[in-house]
Amino acid sequence: MDYVIEMLNIRKEFPGIVANDNITLQLQKGEIHALLGENGAGKSTLMNVLFGLYQPEKGEIRVNGEQVKITDPNVANDLGIGMVHQHFMLVEPFTVTQNIILGNEPTKKGSINLKKAEKEVQELSDRYGLRVDAKAKISDISVGMQQRVEILKTLYRGADVLIFDEPTAVLTPQEITELMEIMQSLIAEGKSIILITHKLKEIMQICDRCTVIRKGKGIGTLDVAKTTVTELASLMVGREVSFKTEKGPAAPQESVLNIENLVVRDSRKVDMVKGLDLEIRAGEIVGIAGIDGNGQTELIEAITGLMKAESGKIKLNNKDITNLSPRKVTESGIGHIPQDRHKFGLVLDFPIGENIVLQTYYQKPYSKNKVLNYKEIYKKAESLIKEYDVRTPSAYTKARALSGGNQQKAIVAREVDRSPDLLIAAQPTRGLDVGAIEFIHNKLIEERDRGKAILLVSFELDEILDVSDRIAVIFDGKIVAERKPEETNEQELGLLMAGSKKEKAGGE
Repeated sequence: MDYVIEMLNIRKEFPGIVANDNITLQLQKGEIHALLGENGAGKSTLMNVLFGLYQPEKGEIRVNGEQVKITDPNVANDLGIGMVHQHFMLVEPFTVTQNIILGNEPTKKGSINLKKAEKEVQELSDRYGLRVDAKAKISDISVGMQQRVEILKTLYRGADVLIFDEPTAVLTPQEITELMEIMQSLIAEGKSIILITHKLKEIMQICDRCTVIRKGKGIGTLDVAKTTVTELASLMVGREVSFKTEKGPAAPQESVLNIENLVVRDSRKVDMVKGLDLEIRAGEIVGIAGIDGNGQTELIEAITGLMKAESGKIKLNNKDITNLSPRKVTESGIGHIPQDRHKFGLVLDFPIGENIVLQTYYQKPYSKNKVLNYKEIYKKAESLIKEYDVRTPSAYTKARALSGGNQQKAIVAREVDRSPDLLIAAQPTRGLDVGAIEFIHNKLIEERDRGKAILLVSFELDEILDVSDRIAVIFDGKIVAERKPEETNEQELGLLMAGSKKEKAGGE
């Protein structure tokens, strides 16, 4: 068998942790090969070794049968290996073309030949069906489009092997479908792809083979056509996983959140929330279903005090909290799992232990007379790290050193542990593996059963259908319909989300 890439018996250690323990991965030409594992299993580390960002302690790498030493990403690029990172490496004020040629600029008489570069980038984009505007600024394009720029960056440097690190974690369902089409067109052009993921549905849909790693060790490689979602899940997690959340019927009580005629404008002074009404009661989970960009973000940020409401009322337990500061909102009894964990969820250069008390550090027992009590802070952090299975070398490890999924678990631990009257969970399982998703869904159900109100915002329709007691569909800044999960399906919700079946909220 001819392999384009062979990683044989790779071992990579960090202080106090073996991230990759004797792992072998072999990539055939023209295949999409999934690398599957839980959060923190060592998937990204293994690929960072292949891309030259880390040096392994043991093992060897072969490219087209030849043993190579990849000392840095430039060597990887020269060998035809490109990587599309989970967190994009783009310069926002630059154009698409400027980002793509960065460090590899074509020059004419000593100055950068931007016209030539733009032409080349546009041709590449058209060839692979990426539909990217070579002259657009990064700050003006969507997340999905930014990802295509990252793909173009690797193709511009002549990559034949592309590594995609959790590429669908930040994409809408429509963008995911488009990305899969792009991957297939890359394969048709003779490229080979390694896809780091823990979304089992995507593996079954698009991959040829799958290598599973668990807690840093290789479990094996399977033909996707000969396996099942259930088998992959239990290989990844090491136990049986339930894909259906077990929950009894909701018993909604008094109203906790009341939103009346809310109008919210974005930074461009455009109305994104347009006279929205919503009620959530104690003891129920209300799921918001909608295509990205229909006002969900502005709605959440207005409730949590991160954005000003133009008009309308937000009431929590009959108390007006409209336009209060984020701290006052938090103290009123709202918890917030934000959709952008890096921007709003964590201080990346703080230890994970300090991130866990970000909402409460100024209260007893964590501080007295404005002096922090680190002993109490880390005692609390260590108990939550254990309870929520946050995989970190220690509570003193910087937040940025944790995998995305473990960062998310730490945020969920912090917000759920405070047991707020209203918990806003925005994309709570984005970037999480099936075991962690099951755990977080169960935590949301537990909070509901304790009489708390929960607002769940997710682009994953199966999550909305599985966890919600009531589904509110948002379109163009308004709630256009309400459904019970047992009385609807993905097709109907999809039509409502696209605005093709408008009706009054609550009406049949």
